[in-house]
Amino acid sequence: MSNCKARLEKVREYIELNLDEQINLDTLSKVAHLSKHHFHRLFSVEYGITVATYVRLLRLKKAAYQIAYRDDLSITTIALDCHYESSEAFSRAFRKVFEQSPSAFRTEPNWAAWQLHFDGIFKLRNEAFLKYSNFNVEYAELPTLDVAVFEHRDSPENLQYSVGKFIEWRKSNKVPPSRYRTFNLIYDDPEEVVDTSFRFDLCCQIDKGTDTSDSNISLKTLQGGRCAKIRFVGSDDVIGCAVRYLYSQWLPQSSETLRDAPVLFERVTLFPDVTEHEMVTDVYLPIV
Repeated sequence: MSNCKARLEKVREYIELNLDEQINLDTLSKVAHLSKHHFHRLFSVEYGITVATYVRLLRLKKAAYQIAYRDDLSITTIALDCHYESSEAFSRAFRKVFEQSPSAFRTEPNWAAWQLHFDGIFKLRNEAFLKYSNFNVEYAELPTLDVAVFEHRDSPENLQYSVGKFIEWRKSNKVPPSRYRTFNLIYDDPEEVVDTSFRFDLCCQIDKGTDTSDSNISLKTLQGGRCAKIRFVGSDDVIGCAVRYLYSQWLPQSSETLRDAPVLFERVTLFPDVTEHEMVTDVYLPIV
């Protein structure tokens, strides 16, 4: 049975790596080296979700981010990217899951309803990732930077609303991620602090002349210094594993002392500009 689980995990990884390609039962059963008559049942038993639903939800997750944050992409383009034959078929599938049409989601996304459908994916990914995670910790020196900050002070499930507002501010002030470094300051663990006391800062590097008069934006100095660093490649669903590793395993085994500063993420590549498994985030733990 353990060998069977390893085969199914290879299939799950294959799906994540090939989400933008055509995926069918014949191919997946060959990856698993299992008869297709048994494969889909074993996948459902192991992960509590059918393989077809798993593929569909991951594609719709990417689509939701593109609809909400990438207004340069049409609904039709996004539909075809998700391997739907028409925007009408995509709209029906999207509405069935998110209880909103794609156009309504673009205008006013209901992230709370969206989140309900991905709790199972989040748990599945974390359980699988913990079995295979292996982190390389390096030392790094961060420079001191002036940053524009959108302070999210609300529950973790509402974070995407703040992300949307911060993206709009960046667009209107011409500070794109391609030219200006993107950071997050993580004060609280989203699995521990689930109410409106959760604190999370969305930040980007700015020039001295950047307009920060928007009432939602504050100007802060990101204090540089010595850090332990993990370059994390993969979905935000499992990035918490890297943070917990730094605190629970690396720090006790090192002779280092923590600095009075929060964990810092630098977003090297962003979803949905890249697929989730291609996301690159540098995770920094400030130390003396």
